[in-house]
Amino acid sequence: MAEMTIATPPTTTAPPGEAPGRAPRGGRRKAAVRRIRRRLVHLLIVLIAVTFLSFVVIDLLPGDAAVVVAGDNATPAQVAQVRADLGLDRPMLVRYVDWLGGVVTGDLGRSFRTGQPVTEALAQRIPVTFELTIIAQVLALLVAVPLAVYSAYRPGRFVDRTSMTIGFGAAAMPQFVFGMVLIVLFAGGLTSILPATGYTSFFTDPLDNIRTIILPCLTLMIAEAAVYRQLLRSDMISTLQEDYILMARSKGLGPRTILLRHALRPSSFSLITLSGVNIGRLLGGTVIVETLFAIPGLGQMIVQAVFNRDYMLLQGGLLFVAVAYVVINMIIDLLYLVLDPRVRRDA
Repeated sequence: MAEMTIATPPTTTAPPGEAPGRAPRGGRRKAAVRRIRRRLVHLLIVLIAVTFLSFVVIDLLPGDAAVVVAGDNATPAQVAQVRADLGLDRPMLVRYVDWLGGVVTGDLGRSFRTGQPVTEALAQRIPVTFELTIIAQVLALLVAVPLAVYSAYRPGRFVDRTSMTIGFGAAAMPQFVFGMVLIVLFAGGLTSILPATGYTSFFTDPLDNIRTIILPCLTLMIAEAAVYRQLLRSDMISTLQEDYILMARSKGLGPRTILLRHALRPSSFSLITLSGVNIGRLLGGTVIVETLFAIPGLGQMIVQAVFNRDYMLLQGGLLFVAVAYVVINMIIDLLYLVLDPRVRRDA
């Protein structure tokens, strides 16, 4: 009788230092480079679209920047001279192309009101808003993640019900209301342990800097923490019902290992996406908190530029916000490559 042979699938040997079944490091790097390239193209398109639309909208706003700069008592001839000096007598498209050419060379123009270079004004305001945003996000995650993990592990218990109730109340409360409550409690109402207004740079006085940003950061983080907690709790409850979690339990793994090593990471993608979007949003949207606590940040600068018809300053602020949004989304894409093997394989 002829021998019966059984065909076996060919085996592949992983490169040195690589685990079998995983994409080689070179492939992961190429996937990351491709994603960065696509995001850079996206960044360019978004910047052109945002800046051009903002130029159009600003041009359609009522009022005349030349009148604001010249003053209410200026004669028509003086207003016309100021308009010519500022270049506002040229067509909008010509002004936009000139401004775009300056952006390429790093020149964002000067403020109509103060004559200060826009890059200098942004350099003063961005670190303030960036500090508030990052610290508020870190505090929100430090509060939300442990509560969400425990609530998913013990749904319906006291911690879950209490944190859910407090979270709904915090999310429903406007930021300025919560900020005023904090001022009453800690800055002149019941106690005076923290300043109600003002900002001190970290490089000037680190301790005073911490004191001046505590209340603004708490005001920003409370609603964010409530949303993060609810989102991660829902995702983790779904993840804990997956088959591989049952397999991990059957192997005798403890709850802590299952929650932190097997359930938290695949449940965190929505949280990462939302936190990244919120960072971009807060970089240009903290005007209420900055106004309430008299903090010289980017959001306050943008609103003041709108009221003062300071178009160059406004364009510079919008340009930074647009860049921040796209860059943060690019970082989130790269985090997906690190956290989810399926994304690496598809890439």
